[in-house]
Amino acid sequence: MKIIGISVIGVILLFLLMMDKKQIKKLSERLSVFWFRLAFAFLALFIFNIVGGFIGIYFPVNIASGLLLAILGIPGFAALFAFAVFL
Repeated sequence: MKIIGISVIGVILLFLLMMDKKQIKKLSERLSVFWFRLAFAFLALFIFNIVGGFIGIYFPVNIASGLLLAILGIPGFAALFAFAVFL
């Protein structure tokens, strides 16, 4: 397990060495935007779960629903709502 972790870190460092400053800056900006969207998705799921509890609709708060909401946005929320209502 330790060897796999070291090799993954080594591969990531090799990719970073092959990039120039613009590409690294663009990559870090995209990654930070994704992490912000993921954090906001979990906050939204928590709020939807509290509000939905009053009317009997429960949204699952887990990594799959968080990623779905972070990547898809409004269509992801519609999909989660459909799953909560019909399942």
